[in-house]
Amino acid sequence: MILNLHLDYNMLIKFCVYTDKPIRVDMYLSTLFIDFSRSYIQKIIDREQVLLNGKTINKNIKIKNRDELEIELKTESLDEVKPEKMDLDIIFEDENLLIINKDPFLNVHPVPWEDGKKNTLVNWVLYHCHENLPSIGWVERPGIVHRLDKDTSWIILVAKTDSMMNYLSQIIKNREITKNYIAVVNGIFPEREFKIESYIGRDPNDRLKMTIKNPLNPKIAISYGEVLSYIDNKYSVLKINIKTWRTHQIRVHLSSIGYPIIWDKVYWIKHINEEVLKKFWLQRQALHAYELDFNLYWKQVNFKAKLKADMKKIIWDLIF
Repeated sequence: MILNLHLDYNMLIKFCVYTDKPIRVDMYLSTLFIDFSRSYIQKIIDREQVLLNGKTINKNIKIKNRDELEIELKTESLDEVKPEKMDLDIIFEDENLLIINKDPFLNVHPVPWEDGKKNTLVNWVLYHCHENLPSIGWVERPGIVHRLDKDTSWIILVAKTDSMMNYLSQIIKNREITKNYIAVVNGIFPEREFKIESYIGRDPNDRLKMTIKNPLNPKIAISYGEVLSYIDNKYSVLKINIKTWRTHQIRVHLSSIGYPIIWDKVYWIKHINEEVLKKFWLQRQALHAYELDFNLYWKQVNFKAKLKADMKKIIWDLIF
């Protein structure tokens, strides 16, 4: 079980621990609540908001299977999230929907516990859309229907009305939207077309990673790929289509078969990343969500997001 929560101001959660070996309570909870950093978990433990078998604890204590945890979660106010003007790439906009080509290194939404209330996509959405945003999702994710990696450049959907928010959430849930990526991986891919299918979940030993090996809360993940070109007889340029929208799905899948995305800071090969930095000056994973295809207003539509400058330096005119 992994919890992805956008909480009201107060919530009390009680549950039994499920673990095959003793584990530090802060590590266990930061893996379970994927939106909460380990430092935030440690902070609520220090505030005595976490009880183990009815007693307050310290963050170093280890918990075991069938222990009872009680957590009082109090979200801190996001009132300080202010509209900010930014120069972002708008692909499409009407009264219901906004589609953006997100730059890498741009945080999508603010978090109240890490001084992350500025220079995010949400700040810009609040500025650009004023009050014309859905009530669903509260202020930390107004209209944003999918989770996004900070260092990946993306084509992003932002709903401006409740009806569009509900519609987009539904077609994503039903897998009625096609999402294609461009990735550059280390190595020469042996097959022109391929399929990767596995179960993916949170790595029980590292909350920053997803894994196919003994994952927490595993879910099926399916990726299809096609080789578009090669670079320097050393790297492969791939087009990836994901049938399931799992966290880090493409990065985990490609790394698991020995073809990691270059300059991936989590699923990386260090010497390859250093080589890429020197050769291309790329400082983030070479992954770009460039195309969405779905039904909008009773007709099939297609939107594309051009490659960002840093990936263009690598791929040149091979794709666009």
